[in-house]
Amino acid sequence: MTDERLKKSSDNGRASRGMSDRSVTENREISDDERVEMFRQQFFQSALPDLPKIPGYHTCWLTTTNPRDSIQGRVRLGYEPIKPEDVPGWEYATLKTGDWVGCIGVNEMLAFKLPASLYERYMHEAHYAAPLREEQKLADTADMLADQAKRKGSRVSLGDGMMELADEREARFEI
Repeated sequence: MTDERLKKSSDNGRASRGMSDRSVTENREISDDERVEMFRQQFFQSALPDLPKIPGYHTCWLTTTNPRDSIQGRVRLGYEPIKPEDVPGWEYATLKTGDWVGCIGVNEMLAFKLPASLYERYMHEAHYAAPLREEQKLADTADMLADQAKRKGSRVSLGDGMMELADEREARFEI
């Protein structure tokens, strides 16, 4: 038994669904101005689109696949998932399934925001305070080695890098 509805018709009078929905399809055309704007926003320049600015927040993409830098850890640090209502026009990137339904995401990447004041404090710690502490450890180690060598009748010659660190440290404390 064959079902007549399942047979494909070679009838030339049969119109395709695309033709009957032609006005809807035509309305979905992207204008050249819209294409230029998309290019400007770098949608075609990287795997992830650039997130728009949200006043008062730093925005970024976070991965769900890094066990050492987990989403849950970032949430504890104050990061919040970005929802479509935070960035109008991004409804197309709303996740439809999974743990993060309703959030902005692309594959395993999720869009998050962090209050700008907290972001600035994190960046100060990561890019100023922590390197300064490491610099101090290096200087202390060099001083300790020089003292040990002096006690044993020898000396330590500092290289250009350590000399520059010492000069910068002295200049910083002279201010």
